[in-house]
Amino acid sequence: MRVIAGKCRRLNLETIKGDNTRPTTDRIKETLFNIINDEVVDCDFLDLFAGSGQIGIEALSRYAASATFVDNYRKAIECINNNIAKCHLEEYSNVICDNVLSAIKRFKDNSFDIIFLDPPYNQGIEENILEFFDNSNVLRKNGLIIVEADINTDFSYVEKYSLELVREKKYKTNKHLFFRKTL
Repeated sequence: MRVIAGKCRRLNLETIKGDNTRPTTDRIKETLFNIINDEVVDCDFLDLFAGSGQIGIEALSRYAASATFVDNYRKAIECINNNIAKCHLEEYSNVICDNVLSAIKRFKDNSFDIIFLDPPYNQGIEENILEFFDNSNVLRKNGLIIVEADINTDFSYVEKYSLELVREKKYKTNKHLFFRKTL
């Protein structure tokens, strides 16, 4: 796993041993950032269920203003901190070790331009998080929420929120959904 582009290009990143995380492949990460490239520069980026931190680090490498990483797995937090240090991105990074829903509920004074979430697949976690974002100001006006999910995950419930599905990119076993807040 490596940083694809930007100021940290080609740096190899540490991954977490074991089955507790599912790193996004370089090919899928490159596709994702090709889609959002124009929105990353100077944005405040939130990486939820951050794992190794590779998505937020890729955003910082592509000149995001800041990235906040949230994960509740201590080994993931250690890995994120090591990767941030390796890339010399400490001054642009905030790392939080907590349950994602608990952490985002404390973001009263923080808001973000892009929120990326990659929760454990097929557990319905993303519905609670999307409902929270629908009723909060954590996502800035015209901001983007990106959800990585299993290819078969149903998101029809989103119609009841003020979130509009603006794009869906499917891969072999998973997909990215891109939502904007409509209010």
